[in-house]
Amino acid sequence: MQSSLSTFKHKMSKDEGKINREMLMLQKNQARGTRASLNQFDTRKRLIVGTKPTLPDLNAKLCSDSEEEEETIKNLTSLTPQAAHYGLPKLLFDLEVEIFARVSCFQYWKLNFLNKQFSQLLRNREIFKVRRERGLVQPYVLMFWSGETCWAMFDKGFKNFRQLPEIPSDFCFFSGDKETITAGTHLIVIGREKERIVVWRYELEINKWIKDNEMITPRVMYASASRGTDAFFAGGIKTGEKGVSNVVNIAERYNSDTKTWKAMKAMHKRRKFSSGCFLRGKFYALGGRDENDVYLTCGESYDELTDSWKLIPNMLKGMTFMNPQSPPLIAVVKDNLYLLETWLNELWVYDINANAWKSLGVVPVKANAALGWGVAFKSVGDRLLVIGASATQSWDNNTMSVYTCRPSPKVEKIIWEETRCDGVKLSHFIRNCCVMLA
Repeated sequence: MQSSLSTFKHKMSKDEGKINREMLMLQKNQARGTRASLNQFDTRKRLIVGTKPTLPDLNAKLCSDSEEEEETIKNLTSLTPQAAHYGLPKLLFDLEVEIFARVSCFQYWKLNFLNKQFSQLLRNREIFKVRRERGLVQPYVLMFWSGETCWAMFDKGFKNFRQLPEIPSDFCFFSGDKETITAGTHLIVIGREKERIVVWRYELEINKWIKDNEMITPRVMYASASRGTDAFFAGGIKTGEKGVSNVVNIAERYNSDTKTWKAMKAMHKRRKFSSGCFLRGKFYALGGRDENDVYLTCGESYDELTDSWKLIPNMLKGMTFMNPQSPPLIAVVKDNLYLLETWLNELWVYDINANAWKSLGVVPVKANAALGWGVAFKSVGDRLLVIGASATQSWDNNTMSVYTCRPSPKVEKIIWEETRCDGVKLSHFIRNCCVMLA
């Protein structure tokens, strides 16, 4: 019995030893495999981190990629968040969009010179969508002043400046009056060429001017305002048969995504040289002159849901009018409407409930020098912006000064701050000015 038990223990001992040796060998093999995988990963990591990008000459022409690179770019940039598969291509696409969404819009024009991949990132507009979703949208001031042939783009602090390409139009267009407004990331400029009234569109994503579709009723000197990718137009001067000009009450809207115009209900009053704004969700047309060249103190508000206009009598009551008065200089900040009263050189704020205005003190520019013409008055974020000849300088000074303030209807007097334009000297007469949110 004892002999059998000893034999059984000896056999179990040998089996346990064999199992232990096999387990030990398996652990060693697994360890070697793991180290090999880690080494390979480290090598790849070093290769990725150590690779330096080659930057091409930005003054060169747009690059022409090889067929193999074009196919790779097509696979990567054709992806959208809706259509892309979950994997490395989509990860790369999302990462690139997130990175470039945080780059200043002043640098976007350079991406078109790098390669087709970066150019496509701009063209599919995904970068601007991410900027909106992440709260990265910033206001940019676009201006055209006397003596220049190109529009200029400034950041809100006027620390960065860039000239846009020249519009490929004719002499008649450049020498005549023009109207400007933004819709999304597009700058819309409307003016008269030799043959007819035309619409030019500047696209920030490709840094180019494109001749756009004409208005349903081509005209100038209208009231306009933008909201998101839509721009609204009301009234204006239409040139009829045999060159006869007519003041109209026609209204229409433009969408920068579809590049199309849509008719709206006509206003109650015909008006020209009026101004527009968006106030508490509604499009307003203020002031101007009627078909008999009589100054209008009434305004009108447009309701999109009912496609109807509401006439607001005496909206500009108390404002001084003198011929040739500029269109009302108005701007909206935090759902409050402000007016630069050009005769008194004062800032007014509108009480929408009482249909009345309150003075907030004198503005630091000579808006009354040319009855409001040549002065820019806009809202930039939570600030008001006014550009004109400084009230503290002599009348023969031909340069412009830039001032901003944080307005409030609750204060008795507004404090203005002067902003310096680094690297650029503004002319004494601003022809066009608008603000783009991008």
